[in-house]
Amino acid sequence: MRTDTSWGTLPAREHLPVEVTDAPVLDVTIPVYNEEQDLEPCVRRLHDHLARTFPYSFRITIADNASTDRTPDVAARLDSSIPEVRSYRLEEKGRGRALRTVWSHSDSPVLAYMDVDLSTDLNALLPLVAPLISGHSDLAIGSRLSRSSRVVRGTKREFISRAYNLILKSSLSARFSDAQCGFKAIRRDVAQRLLPMVEDTGWFFDTEMLVLAERAGLRIHEVPVDWVDDPNSTVHIVKTATEDLKGVWRVGRALAVGALPLDRLSRPFGDDPRDRRIGGVPRGLARQLVGFCVVGALSTLFYLLLYSGFRSMAGPQLANAFALLISAVANTAANRRLTFGVRGRDRAVRHQAQGLVVFAIGLALTSGSLAALDAASGAPSHSTELAVLITANLAATVLRFLLLRAWVFPEQRMESAHGADCTENGGTENSGTDRTANTGHLRPGYRTPPPAVHSNGNAHSNSNAHSNGSDDDNAALYSRNAR
Repeated sequence: MRTDTSWGTLPAREHLPVEVTDAPVLDVTIPVYNEEQDLEPCVRRLHDHLARTFPYSFRITIADNASTDRTPDVAARLDSSIPEVRSYRLEEKGRGRALRTVWSHSDSPVLAYMDVDLSTDLNALLPLVAPLISGHSDLAIGSRLSRSSRVVRGTKREFISRAYNLILKSSLSARFSDAQCGFKAIRRDVAQRLLPMVEDTGWFFDTEMLVLAERAGLRIHEVPVDWVDDPNSTVHIVKTATEDLKGVWRVGRALAVGALPLDRLSRPFGDDPRDRRIGGVPRGLARQLVGFCVVGALSTLFYLLLYSGFRSMAGPQLANAFALLISAVANTAANRRLTFGVRGRDRAVRHQAQGLVVFAIGLALTSGSLAALDAASGAPSHSTELAVLITANLAATVLRFLLLRAWVFPEQRMESAHGADCTENGGTENSGTDRTANTGHLRPGYRTPPPAVHSNGNAHSNSNAHSNGSDDDNAALYSRNAR
């Protein structure tokens, strides 16, 4: 799983500027392999639809996946005859490889793709990209499984599609409804951060991209689509399903061990309405309090269950110590991830060690309460012990939150406050490379990314061009008709 990216957090979402720029607002990629018969009529139909109905400038990019028939010649002819069409050829197959390569080189702020058969009704294209243009969402997908979608396809494909999405929901906790619909869009600033983390180069590319985006907290907009199955589709269902299952296992394992730096995809503090300032409360405190209370309530219940179980086998002090130790480890891990938003394994051992110190303080408080109760009443009942422990745990909980916030995870509190101040001032932190979401201007204080190698082999003149693809992808990429 790729994690070698130096990007900082994403900038706040903004509506794309209305002024005319050199780069088209939308770049629609059509990945093709041996589609000499369907390519030209489909591209001309898409171009006619966009020219008639799309209110912004656009480009159609044909990504030839190492075709062995006359597809490259057809793509070159369309490239030379239609100003809004360009063609790229890759010497290796793979839909994911084609999308990553083309999107990494595109200078358009909104990137989309659709299958060459145009199975999806084109009237859904504007609703697909509108939330990205307005700044409302980060990604958008067409869904054939929405209640209001109208789909014509065979029972076999319907069953496979629903079974696959059920697997995603049960194994990766995916909340989007349709991972494999060939009708998606993404903002370029998001793609620049997200694509280097996506490892798959084939059909699983879509799913991996969506799962990582969702886990990072990015907003995914779904559009119900009207979709008619292509009976001549060349997709090998069994082979594709096998590769997809392997991808589910790989991504699930990477997420389970925290191997992905998903915090690099997070939006800055203040972009979420839940992060807005509350009078008299420091920024970040309100959300952390909510998360801490939820984790604390579950931890207290877990602790009481453990204590009751251990109490049947040991004395109150020993039962309290074991229950508190186990629940403290779980509490620190949950607060680390959910309350303070720390992802990955970096400093995890240190955080747990500090959490154990906090545990020792809580142990002293609760054990002291039990000792005081025993000295006062001699042989207290089990219900009295629980009541005293609940009171002592409430006091220990307040102290635990203060220590976690001020000592164990102070960097998260400072980063949140700093990010909020930067957002107020229209900037972001200087710790990484960043761009505005909508224009070609670099934010002050950021390094300039390396220029992308364009179709003619020269550095692209537009400052927006940036490549996140592999060196092999860059070397294999060229245009059949460079203008």
